[in-house]
Amino acid sequence: MLTMLGSPRRCCDGITRRETLKAGALSALGGFGLPQMLAAEQAGSVHGAKAKNVIFVFLLGGAATQDMYDMKPEAPPEVRGEFKSIPTSVPGIDVCEHLPQFAQWAHRFAFIRSVNHKAGCHNCLPCYTGYDLTPPDQHPRDTDPPSIGSVLQYMSDAKVDLPQYVYMPNWLGWGQAFRRAGPYGGFLGKRYDALTTECSPYYDKDSFAPSAGNPQIVRGAPLLPSTSLQDGMTVDRLNSRRSLLQQIDDERRRAELLLPVSSFQRNQQQAFDILTSSKMRRAFDLSQEDPKVVERYGQTLFGNSTLIARRLIEAGVRFVNVTWDLFWGPVNVDYDAWDTHVQNFKILKQNKLPGFDQTMSALMGDLETRGLLDETLIVVTSEMGRTPRINGNAGRDHWTNCYGSLLAGAGIKGGTVYGSSDSQAAYVKEKPVRPADLVATVYRSLGIDPEMRVPDHTNRPVEISQGGVPIAEVMT
Repeated sequence: MLTMLGSPRRCCDGITRRETLKAGALSALGGFGLPQMLAAEQAGSVHGAKAKNVIFVFLLGGAATQDMYDMKPEAPPEVRGEFKSIPTSVPGIDVCEHLPQFAQWAHRFAFIRSVNHKAGCHNCLPCYTGYDLTPPDQHPRDTDPPSIGSVLQYMSDAKVDLPQYVYMPNWLGWGQAFRRAGPYGGFLGKRYDALTTECSPYYDKDSFAPSAGNPQIVRGAPLLPSTSLQDGMTVDRLNSRRSLLQQIDDERRRAELLLPVSSFQRNQQQAFDILTSSKMRRAFDLSQEDPKVVERYGQTLFGNSTLIARRLIEAGVRFVNVTWDLFWGPVNVDYDAWDTHVQNFKILKQNKLPGFDQTMSALMGDLETRGLLDETLIVVTSEMGRTPRINGNAGRDHWTNCYGSLLAGAGIKGGTVYGSSDSQAAYVKEKPVRPADLVATVYRSLGIDPEMRVPDHTNRPVEISQGGVPIAEVMT
């Protein structure tokens, strides 16, 4: 198999020294010259792409999937918990009684029930990158592998007028004032980080004050960062400033001809594009959406973020992340998120499951109505799961040995179950799945070879899926 590195370190004619040497060697061997090599690298893909876009739903904290869609009704009370199972649109697949709308979409979902890793609790690197070795801590590093969205951004045409990777509603961990590793460009560089939105979450002031075990419904909507023009600043004046900056940059480029484009330069370009792009700004303007549709998603931060995700893929963004985040740092709204150490069943019943049920059902129906479901891959996952036994605080603690994830939409065989947990949802019974396998499945659905390699910080070729294998049994 031929491995294309696609390094961004290019000469002035757009060709890297490594590519030139490799092309020469291949040409000498016969049958594969420079034009073919460049075409293969530019494509970076395999045949059979089913998905054009991805909406990646991340439930921060570790969702208790045994209380959602891997129920254990025959387990002892201290394991099975308080919830009952209900049938879905697929005979033989049951889900939690508090997910009645989601249950009607089971025929479009693949239920992955055997995800596991040994990379540590609350470590978000595995689900975004496939990398599942335990890091020194949970902060992002320039030596981390890149996220799926960052790889898509890396492979995108530089002339694309919109970012290909958007992260909502805030940078991962903002709600705890703790930046978590995972959804970044890593060793590819900060220029391949997502366009990350901002938000001002709040709760209904006539309700009770939130506390551990008593979260509030999080209101608000994601906002584009710094997209308002200062008083007196018109688009024409902005473009004049841009022209001046371009002249300065041209002179600098003559002196730095062989150096890679800086992350500042790319981010600066992106900022100009956002300020002047009506398409991008319009996607975030929910006043332009049918009020009935907005209501259907739910007037919550998660609901509004998910609706904007649909609007973004319609606008041309390929990878959109929506995180159900935790907020007890800058603002105290939702202390627990999906990290339910206390009052697991109360929190899920009153707060998490109704919101998840409403928003995910609205998303599926909306995508189907608009003809987007067959070209959009939906991923729902967490960084870990919850313990099989209920603790003394009516909660479940951290658990990475077995949990679930969901896939739906483009390229996915709906109404399927892959893998299984044991009788207490404690350990994998059959068909274990690494987070890297989920990552590889996303790449394959997009028509990208999961074994494609990109250069790390030492210029060593590294597989983008970290050795993951696509889950063929759930793919069409």
